[in-house]
Amino acid sequence: MSKNLKGKVALVTGGSRGIGAATARALAGRGADVAISYSASPDKAEAVVRDLTDMGVHAAAFKADQANKTEVEQLVAGVVKRFGRLDILVNNAGVLISGALDDPSVDAAQLERQFAINVGGVATAVRAAANVMGDGGRIVSVGSVLGVRVPFPGLADYSATKAAVATYTKGWARDLGSKGITVNAVQPGPINTDMNPDNTEFAVPQKAATALGRYGRPEEVAAAIAFLASPEASYITGTTLDVDGGFNA
Repeated sequence: MSKNLKGKVALVTGGSRGIGAATARALAGRGADVAISYSASPDKAEAVVRDLTDMGVHAAAFKADQANKTEVEQLVAGVVKRFGRLDILVNNAGVLISGALDDPSVDAAQLERQFAINVGGVATAVRAAANVMGDGGRIVSVGSVLGVRVPFPGLADYSATKAAVATYTKGWARDLGSKGITVNAVQPGPINTDMNPDNTEFAVPQKAATALGRYGRPEEVAAAIAFLASPEASYITGTTLDVDGGFNA
């Protein structure tokens, strides 16, 4: 594997499991030193850090609530203090709260927290990172194919947060282009993670909706993120890349 990220420092939010953990390993495999954030799984986060250090890179885990603006700002500052720089930001942390518009049992506070994490946390991290990144900086946000269309009921609020990420990505690419920082988004389809396992009743229609007829693996999303974080993607910015097995084909 090419070590084309050697000397770079990456921050992966929500890096203790799933797509985040796979992304942290993919970046480390390419030589980057990697910081991950977590909110409630210190044991899982430290296990990922051990994996990364075993790969020969520097790594650390930081606790941060992505819904808390101050904690997100402190997270970015803490990474820079620990590693001396920040070159790559992967906005992976997110939650999924479903519920139909006319469902009285939906917890409004949880919907507000979903927006604070999926949109507010991403925006805060990007603003903080943009102040410390230099030419060649990479920002990659994990959106969702559900930000493009809503094929099932009860997903409007979640889909709206991911649509916001896709639109922000285009605007931020314009804002940061003069600094040589690229901003892109990866939009996963159904991926086998704790958030959306491939062995539930709801997994059946999701598999059927893909062209490949299966769930994706976190490593398949991580590979796309690692590419967008690499020197080879230097002329790609403001784009969204679907990694969805043809879900939105």
